Amino acid sequence: MRIEQVELVRVAMPLVRPFRTSFGVQETRDVLLVHVVTDMGDGWGECASHAEPFYNEEFTESAVMVLRRWLVPAVMALSDPTGDAVAGACKQVKGYRAAKAGLEMAVLDAELRAIGRSFAEHLGGTRTAIDVGVSVGITPTIDELVEQVRGYVSDGYRRVKLKVMPGWDAEPLRAVRSAFPDLPLQVDANAGYEPADVGTVAALDEFDLLMIEQPYPPDELQAHAALAARMHTPICLDESILSVGHAMTALDAGACSIVNIKVGRVGGVLESVRIHDACRERGVPVWCGGMLETGVGRAANVALASLPGFTFAADISASDRYWRRDITEPFQLVGSTIAVPGGPGLGVTVDLSTLNDLGATFETQVDLLR
Repeated sequence: MRIEQVELVRVAMPLVRPFRTSFGVQETRDVLLVHVVTDMGDGWGECASHAEPFYNEEFTESAVMVLRRWLVPAVMALSDPTGDAVAGACKQVKGYRAAKAGLEMAVLDAELRAIGRSFAEHLGGTRTAIDVGVSVGITPTIDELVEQVRGYVSDGYRRVKLKVMPGWDAEPLRAVRSAFPDLPLQVDANAGYEPADVGTVAALDEFDLLMIEQPYPPDELQAHAALAARMHTPICLDESILSVGHAMTALDAGACSIVNIKVGRVGGVLESVRIHDACRERGVPVWCGGMLETGVGRAANVALASLPGFTFAADISASDRYWRRDITEPFQLVGSTIAVPGGPGLGVTVDLSTLNDLGATFETQVDLLR
């Protein structure tokens, strides 16, 4: 396979409703797609960085620059560009895992489409449908939170994750737990607490949660370990886990007992599989997190979550949870599950007319590199 050109496609997509977390409010998603054209067909990937460096250091403008100047040239220089080869070609660039993940996804999509193999089959998936939950952001009032949860439960979601932060934790949780005493419920702090808040976080034990996700900043492994020893609620790490090595270090330290895997955060779907495999060997449950992806990134997430070690419902949700109009065929909720695409590659088709209607910009890289 030979890469003939690479396009960076950028589009602002309005969310169905604003998504509020401890690090800001999103009303639109600044989407960055990677389109790879080869002599055997094309492929698509999604760079799941955010517009601002609030979730981690990477942000969309920086990802575009790094892709343009270093990552795309390195991959186009490969004599045999495959999904497996992307990480090695890009290793000289430190960080920028979402950018690398988007490029790897596009190359792997093209490669698998050419041989008629699906992402799920290639990665080792064992399910034709995956269990999914829904993530609910911080709302203006507690009553609005309860009503949002009620709506999602009515839609069929059987697991709900609530965002929490200092000042928005026990009371919202108490209201939701009172309204839904048997609902599987977990919370995500997005690293919003400090170790000095240990009493506040530990008090969340009373709400019978599946897990509490990333209460402290990413480098606070000792504080997470101390919290885990104090709480009955399992600790799950998200922002702290950037690779297999990070996951194993956190588990060895006792900082968590559950690992969240996000393709964009760890540098690609293949590193995601490696983390899954290492955790499964140790009997550690993992689950797939979402980063407000379009149908492109969502297809990769769903394929990944079909692997056997993903034992908790994924944070992927149906397309209409986020978008009035997605750029691929929508992913639809059936019960509390989403079907795993079985077609070649990602198994979805990017709708160029939708991209154009949304005002997408296309930057072709071939002229800069050949």
